[in-house]
Amino acid sequence: MLADFNFRIIFEYMPLFLNGLKSTFLISIISIILALMTGIVACSCRISGIKIIKYPAIAYIEIMRSTPLLVQIYFLYFGLPTLGLRIPEIQTGILALMLNSGAYIAEIIRAGISSVDEGQIEAGVASGLNYVQRMRFIILPQALGVTVPPLLGQAIVLVKDSALLSLISVAELTRSGQTMTSERLMPAEAFFTVAFFYICIYLCLKTFSDWSQKKLIYREAY
Repeated sequence: MLADFNFRIIFEYMPLFLNGLKSTFLISIISIILALMTGIVACSCRISGIKIIKYPAIAYIEIMRSTPLLVQIYFLYFGLPTLGLRIPEIQTGILALMLNSGAYIAEIIRAGISSVDEGQIEAGVASGLNYVQRMRFIILPQALGVTVPPLLGQAIVLVKDSALLSLISVAELTRSGQTMTSERLMPAEAFFTVAFFYICIYLCLKTFSDWSQKKLIYREAY
């Protein structure tokens, strides 16, 4: 099997794969940051007592979590232009990843907020802090600390989900494999290389996740 495996072609296409890796990295980083911001806002709206922002937040979270990411990508890419709103492919992909992961992050943070001791919240109320101040200074710092491992897990999922953007012609890592396959008809070599780079990304994120968990455990013990 390995005798028929053409590593020379892989090295020939390595600049293409490295460009795809760079695009995947940038798309993932931007999407993760925006998804975290979206998740925090959606979570804050959902747990608030103001119905005008609570119920739209619930609807957003449930819709995003109950529909496939591919359907969301296709809706944004093919549906929005019919409504008069045309967005370039890469921005469409980032928007889809942000909205999808933001819904899951909102639920992760909500679980973290639920773990905050009620006494601390009551102490904040007694100190005269309003809702926004309690969220900023008391609740969110602790909730984010508790939810770091699942948030990093969601980041790993987002990186893998970015492969779906190849279906709307975004020049990321999986698209590089598709390009090599169409030009050289070598799918084994192409997607072996794609899988190798995704594994490298996963191992880096997993290592960072394990390191952060150890740091959090150490701080709690200390």
